[in-house]
Amino acid sequence: MRDHIPVVVQGRGRQARRVGPARILWATAELTVTAGVVVLLLVVHQMWWTNRQAVAAAQEQVRVLEQDWRADPRPSGSPSASSPPASPSGPSAVPAPRPEPGSAAEPSGARERAYAVLRIPRLGLVAPVAQGIDRRAVLDRGYVGQYPGTAGPGERGNFALAGHRNTHGEPFRYVNRLRPGDELIVDVRGRRYTYVVGKVLGETTARDTGVIAPVPRSVVKPEYGYDEPGAYITLTTCTPEYSSKYRLVVWGTLRP
Repeated sequence: MRDHIPVVVQGRGRQARRVGPARILWATAELTVTAGVVVLLLVVHQMWWTNRQAVAAAQEQVRVLEQDWRADPRPSGSPSASSPPASPSGPSAVPAPRPEPGSAAEPSGARERAYAVLRIPRLGLVAPVAQGIDRRAVLDRGYVGQYPGTAGPGERGNFALAGHRNTHGEPFRYVNRLRPGDELIVDVRGRRYTYVVGKVLGETTARDTGVIAPVPRSVVKPEYGYDEPGAYITLTTCTPEYSSKYRLVVWGTLRP
């Protein structure tokens, strides 16, 4: 009996030593899998669900606008440089460094109601346009936002717009496919303005305020832009895809 008891105790000790590391490895594996599932769900929510929500909301807003216009087609005054919320430097000035969609510096008075519809036939895009580029109030709803202090549709100056390229409806997902000669159509109550794409700036910094100036010209790459006053439209979005490091810019001019 004296010889038997130590053998049993030693065997249990070796088993305990074997079970300890196995349990640690198993717990680590479970935590890793759980973390992976959580990350995957977050990605699905951000990349798929937010798109569905934003696209549905944007399409509904377009439907409501068009229904309202049919009920009362009389033209109304288009938003101009004096009607969007004023920027810190004044309502008619180019916003100080801020061609960054969703910037936290967006004025708190930004309007959430869409007032126009942007149509890009080449891309099959139909999107509502609202004043301001606040991320939560405008861009994350799948809308295209008008930079405060820029000209209204059809007006002399620069009608400058921003939109998401990825997630939240991503209305500007494929603006990189636009080419000179493509049409950019802006509908407001009782009016339609057709712009024609003229130039594309594939990449510039997020603080290149020149691209949304009344006469648009990049201050980072001065060889890109225009020299003469006119009626312009500017589309800005993030580039490369799934990044906000740079801005992609498309310019157009109003068709007479």
